[in-house]
Amino acid sequence: MSGADRTKAVLLLCAVIAVLFVLQFLLPEYHHLSMTRIMVLAVFAMGYNVLFGYTGLLSLGHAMFFAAGLYAAGLTVYHLEWSVPLAFATGVAAGAVSSLVIGVVALRTTGVSFMIVTMMFAQVAYLATLYFTTYTRGDEGLVLPTAARSFDVFGVAVDLTNPVVRYNIALALLAATIAIIYKVVHSETGRALIAIRENEPRTQMLGYNTFAIKLKALVISGTLSAASGAAYVLLFAYVGSTFATIQYSIDALLYTLLGGAGTLLGPLAGALMMFYVIDIASEYTVAYLLIAGLVLIVLVLFFQKGVLGTIRERWIRWLP
Repeated sequence: MSGADRTKAVLLLCAVIAVLFVLQFLLPEYHHLSMTRIMVLAVFAMGYNVLFGYTGLLSLGHAMFFAAGLYAAGLTVYHLEWSVPLAFATGVAAGAVSSLVIGVVALRTTGVSFMIVTMMFAQVAYLATLYFTTYTRGDEGLVLPTAARSFDVFGVAVDLTNPVVRYNIALALLAATIAIIYKVVHSETGRALIAIRENEPRTQMLGYNTFAIKLKALVISGTLSAASGAAYVLLFAYVGSTFATIQYSIDALLYTLLGGAGTLLGPLAGALMMFYVIDIASEYTVAYLLIAGLVLIVLVLFFQKGVLGTIRERWIRWLP
């Protein structure tokens, strides 16, 4: 990407963040809350995209990293009465540690074997949330007390029950995630990740330690996913076993494929489209998943690399 194209890409990313900021003043209450959820889940999908879109590793276990952040933050607030910032940091750390440990094992496999191993690890994590019901309450889950959802920053009170505060925290997390991924993708590590995705044996022949690079990608991916999970429980005050199911891993994959794997804004676009397709369809029929499936099939037929991926391939080559 040339200097001019990189400037265009940065300006586009800044414009997207600016539009999202302005939207909070225009959206009605329901859509205001929906956009907050979409932005948090988009961070989860963006983390997944680092591994799948840029590195070429298909994982079906990313729900465990989302759940690691979710439970580490939620349980420490609920049972230990930790502050919100400390609980969030604990959630992020849980994702980093779990992705490092699991990566050391899972990355010894490739292809379908890697997909199966990550799925099995995720299933173990899900069963653990059901087994330790004394602390997690399993499928019933836990609701964080209102009193635990406020904290002070330099003497300024921050109340997470306030919709405006929640929206802007979600936006800040999304903006930080975009900046981190942009920095990684345009670094030497990012170029190595793409080289591994395209041809790992040739990358090894060039002298790269592909195992170490893939492990780094998995840790970045898992940490971002855990940050999303930690933010979700602190912003919406609920933690339950549902978030650890394979469905959430599949959701991250769908968001990425629909928006465009290997594009920076693809997961955000995919999360936005998927949420509103299901939301609108459910207003008219109980068979809304069938309609959502048909819409997805049509989109995949006409946008084989995802919406933004196809747009970049055909028309806007500099699209990040």
